[in-house]
Amino acid sequence: MKHMTRATIPDDTLKELYAVMLTIRLFEDRTCARYAEQEMKCPVHLCIGQEAIAAGVCAHLKREDYIFSTHRSHGHCIAKGMDLKSIAAELYGRSTGCSRGKGGSMHLADPGHGIPGTTAIVGGCIPLAAGAALASKMKGDGRVSVAFFGDGAADEGVFLESLNFASLKKLPVVFVCENNFYATNSPQSARQPAVRIADRASGFGIPGVHADGNDVIRVFRTAAEAIARAREGEGPTLLEYTTYRWKAHVGPNSDIEAGFRPAEQHEEWMKRCPVEMYEQRLEQQGVLSAQERKAIFGRIEKQIDEAMDFARTSPFPKPGELFDDVY
Repeated sequence: MKHMTRATIPDDTLKELYAVMLTIRLFEDRTCARYAEQEMKCPVHLCIGQEAIAAGVCAHLKREDYIFSTHRSHGHCIAKGMDLKSIAAELYGRSTGCSRGKGGSMHLADPGHGIPGTTAIVGGCIPLAAGAALASKMKGDGRVSVAFFGDGAADEGVFLESLNFASLKKLPVVFVCENNFYATNSPQSARQPAVRIADRASGFGIPGVHADGNDVIRVFRTAAEAIARAREGEGPTLLEYTTYRWKAHVGPNSDIEAGFRPAEQHEEWMKRCPVEMYEQRLEQQGVLSAQERKAIFGRIEKQIDEAMDFARTSPFPKPGELFDDVY
């Protein structure tokens, strides 16, 4: 598979990657700020620090392609094109939310943008992506499915079962492991031997690629190859991206104060902020001017303002709707 060079990525694409990453970061930051107001009642699992993976992967997906995500799904859904108002209203439990205010942060859905629904079951999204890919292959609709999951999901048997089945049937699916080294507060070193998750792909005869998940260009390049491979009928790929979540497993605080993670480790990863590193890169290459950066920031801030205001002023579901859309 041929690697994409800097010259082959148009400036407009480079700027769009930045805009998507910044949208995810600012939306999550705003969620942190609003959560303290006690109007959001559902748990929130934030992806601050992991924005490059969602942006780099989803940049290659068509609207009709599928993504299947986890409890930490805001970034994936935003990168796939989901409306911010729909997400914000769901966090506020309002009837205008994507799940009518009944699903909350962990159960976002937007079938129109190829998001059938996210699941909080660890590893649960992996066989769903394989199943959707099987359906696509049988129907010949040309769609690609992507499963986003964490290193903790790699402990689940269904992960290996899905790799096996997808390889056997040469399914158009890409498995994306966001390895942030912690399953809740359990470090990867306490759960798995010192072998890269991507290396497990070799046992099933499919490519396994490991890359820096904080480098959006690296993510963009590797995801381009994997998705093209799936779309061309060559079967699945396992992508492992190392990254780090800045916030606690759940909620707007960090795990540092509680002693769940070393402060030094947290500080080192914050120095490798994917948004700031990419912003500096674009400025140094003359792709993004200070004026353009300010304009993009202002546009996104306005969108988030409108989304949060829409959510707060939207009605709650009516009591009579309790059992509507429940199967």
